[in-house]
Amino acid sequence: MADDTESEQAAVLADGNPPPLSKSARKKLLKQERQAARKAERKVAEKERRRADIERRRREWEESLAAAPSEEAREEMLAARRETRLERVGKRVEERGARAERLRRAAEGAGQKVVLDLEFADLMRPNELHSLTQQIMYCYAVNGRSATPAHLWLTGCSGEMGTQVQRIPGFDKWIIEKEAKPYLEAFADRKENLVYLTADAETVLDDLDKSKIYIIGGLVDRNRWKGITQKKAVDQGIQSAKLPIGNYLKMSSSQVLTVNQVFEIMQKFVETKDWKTAFFHVIPQRKRGETGAADDEVEASMGDAAALEGTTDGDHPKGDLDKCSDEEVDNDDDGGGDEEDDIAKKRHCVRSEN
Repeated sequence: MADDTESEQAAVLADGNPPPLSKSARKKLLKQERQAARKAERKVAEKERRRADIERRRREWEESLAAAPSEEAREEMLAARRETRLERVGKRVEERGARAERLRRAAEGAGQKVVLDLEFADLMRPNELHSLTQQIMYCYAVNGRSATPAHLWLTGCSGEMGTQVQRIPGFDKWIIEKEAKPYLEAFADRKENLVYLTADAETVLDDLDKSKIYIIGGLVDRNRWKGITQKKAVDQGIQSAKLPIGNYLKMSSSQVLTVNQVFEIMQKFVETKDWKTAFFHVIPQRKRGETGAADDEVEASMGDAAALEGTTDGDHPKGDLDKCSDEEVDNDDDGGGDEEDDIAKKRHCVRSEN
């Protein structure tokens, strides 16, 4: 049975067409469609809640002004409000300057080199391309907030994928390496340092090597293309490795991490030098089983669009999101209940970064 499945997948890979959906995949697709409908309803409700909140605060402010005992007191209230706003704007300008400086230092050699491989666009559906774009946005936001940012690269950034990322607000101002050509060409003189991160690898990472260039596969595929990143690494003759998640966690549900989760785990490890801390900081509690179990492996190289739906407070601490949300801040997994908030926060994170 396994050989037949591998033969079928090999045949599919050869002709470039995705395999037909199985019965379980169709059921999962229907479930995702129901989740999408509920998400749309929640989005409308949340938009109305925010509108009502803005209106309430405006009304309270006007009532406070009207209740001022004198014109002089009213002017003092207005002056205090203007001063508060100016201080907030100044703080944001200062933070943006410091962030830009950290990213420049990382690009000059201080940061760990990490590549997001965007050469899989032809294997993804439009909604999956959109999900990957959201994950790229979150990677950039996380990197900008990090005290030790990575030297981040986008390779294979052309065609439909290039069109998608160009639509990101402020993308042209991102302090990030953007390459239309594949990473093999971009790093032709350093091929021996390329390491593809994939759950199918035999090598387990113990540490991150500054001389290495780690590649995260930019593929949102709902598990249609299992093993494709390892096969790509083998075919290209480059190294592959996997994160040591199995040494610390037994995943309790979905075994797929998003691109931004893998990137954030790496960033957290650079900061703490502790894999367990990095995993517990990033991987949502609902996906974590008992610690110390090594049986289940996590597909670290692929970002399942389904896994994106649960990445609010569980997948990324709310405090981190709030840091980039002062400017009226507005990010798929089987849980599905939090996708709307997660995607909205990602968008605003990136808007605030810019």
